[in-house]
Amino acid sequence: MFNILTYGESILSEKAHEVTEFDHSLEQLIQGMHEVMRRNNGIGLAASQVGIPRRLFIVGIGDEPLRVFINPHIIARSQETTEFEEGCLSFPGLYFNVVRPLAVDIEAVDMHGKPLRISADGLLARVIQHEYDHLDGILFIDRVSPVKRKRALAHYGRMLKM
Repeated sequence: MFNILTYGESILSEKAHEVTEFDHSLEQLIQGMHEVMRRNNGIGLAASQVGIPRRLFIVGIGDEPLRVFINPHIIARSQETTEFEEGCLSFPGLYFNVVRPLAVDIEAVDMHGKPLRISADGLLARVIQHEYDHLDGILFIDRVSPVKRKRALAHYGRMLKM
């Protein structure tokens, strides 16, 4: 059973390593990540958020089938951006607006090592970018101005003390 790491854990700021083994343990990792994501009402989760520094994330929006992205590369981002409120399972209870490209193209492999390419926009594109950032040790608070970041972290610290 996995637990979600929260802000302050060093692994959240580290760049993840490529997945090289496509075996039963990878399937178990994905299943465990899916369970913990659903248990916490999330729509995306990176392996580093459960303490596994591998280039892997999952996305599960609503009733759509679970999407698995292993060793992903965002190969294109739209020029058009949009601002939308984001949260993060590693920052429970903290939400604020983040500007991101409206659409992305991503290449990755699935849990069996089969290549995939997806063009995404809207919420799916936003979640992909958010989770992809985790693989490079970038947190969503790193995507806002220094003033907003300072306020957000102060607010988060006060929430933890409650």
